[in-house]
Amino acid sequence: MAKEITAQDIAGYKETTAKTPKSSALQNTVMKNGILASSENMASQVAMDPVFSVEIDTGSVANQKQSGRCWMFAALNTMRHPIQAQYKLKGFELSQNYTNFWDKFEKSNWFYENIIDTAGLPLGDRKVDFLLATPQQDGGQWDMLMALIEKYGVVPQSVMPETYNSSKSNELNATLNLKLRADAVKLRTLVKEGADDTQIGEAKDKMLSEVYRILVYSLGNPPTKFDWEYKNDDGDYTRDRDLTPQTFFRKYVGWNTPDYISIINSPTDDKPYKHVYTVEFLGNVVGGRQVRHLNLDIDTFKQLAVKQLQAGETVWFGSDVGKSSERQKGIMDTDFYHVDDLFDVDLTMTKAERLDYGESLMTHAMVLTGVDLVDGKPTKWKVENSWGDKVGTKGYFVMSDKWFDQFVYQVVINKKFLPADLKQAFESEFDQPKVLAPWDPMGALAL
Repeated sequence: MAKEITAQDIAGYKETTAKTPKSSALQNTVMKNGILASSENMASQVAMDPVFSVEIDTGSVANQKQSGRCWMFAALNTMRHPIQAQYKLKGFELSQNYTNFWDKFEKSNWFYENIIDTAGLPLGDRKVDFLLATPQQDGGQWDMLMALIEKYGVVPQSVMPETYNSSKSNELNATLNLKLRADAVKLRTLVKEGADDTQIGEAKDKMLSEVYRILVYSLGNPPTKFDWEYKNDDGDYTRDRDLTPQTFFRKYVGWNTPDYISIINSPTDDKPYKHVYTVEFLGNVVGGRQVRHLNLDIDTFKQLAVKQLQAGETVWFGSDVGKSSERQKGIMDTDFYHVDDLFDVDLTMTKAERLDYGESLMTHAMVLTGVDLVDGKPTKWKVENSWGDKVGTKGYFVMSDKWFDQFVYQVVINKKFLPADLKQAFESEFDQPKVLAPWDPMGALAL
């Protein structure tokens, strides 16, 4: 039976707090400075010295500004690093606005199709509510960007630069989500009234045409053919004529995109290791690449990241960046704050418990560009962020290996680095992954 809080209970809690050692001093410092500043551990800054035994020079960092496109920035960063080195192009970037345009256009179609498919379910159904909660947003995952690139290619940033709405996306997201919800009313009504596929298709086509117009006005016209002009760091001029986004990708990036796969570390009981998972409703391109995750134990997970770095390739990864991290100093370390010591409480949760109980999930994507190995084992990692050069060490962060264990959930690895048994595990379940619920934490989008 439920028990209410009594005045006697409160008196006891008050007495216990007063008897806590140094209670008055601790109260004063927390009230004046805040919880995190009062629990900061200075020793962490010393331990997180930004020196690494394995390090890839990747130049200046990008800046996603007031948008949630970290997953896009991080993935395009892994592609631009080799271009910078090969063509001597310091500061070169691929156009995040170009992929952003097609992502929002494809997400709109993805939303319409899911609304049509679920039109027989009542409002209030959890799946319908999930779709309507956020029809589209800036965030995404690795496979979603690969789906866009496989269909639309990429272009240099100079060919389709940033706009107000790409760098500060709130107005566009609000407008687009309003339109998508309004269109959801019309589509669900058509289905309810017994409209045939042709009528529904015509209605959806008109809606997509309107979405396209909104995106063109907000983000610009995506190029279909262009000339690329550049001067390299030596001052040499080049002009490459009549490129398409697809030919540019093949010529200058040259990846076989299916070789790069998502590896996750989710130590929850519902996801046995060495199996492949996907997430219902997670994606952006209808008919395009499906999101697939191979779940592995943390030691194997890290070994693959180290192996790829040692081969000179940077690593896209997804994590819960807000936990135990200091943005300005650019440190992610489970020892940076000792909040439990400050309040004399037990805040211990395992990685699996945090996932199962809603305490943590992937929120942000960045790039591993280095690692410090001691006796062959990682102690800290170098991270390229996409928050500009005013944070961390010119935009680069340091991540402790303990933080990696607890808050990194996803890395993208070239299949050539997988041992034979893991490659077989991925390929054997490629076409029949286990489907997770739309709200599973492994379906979280990096922003």
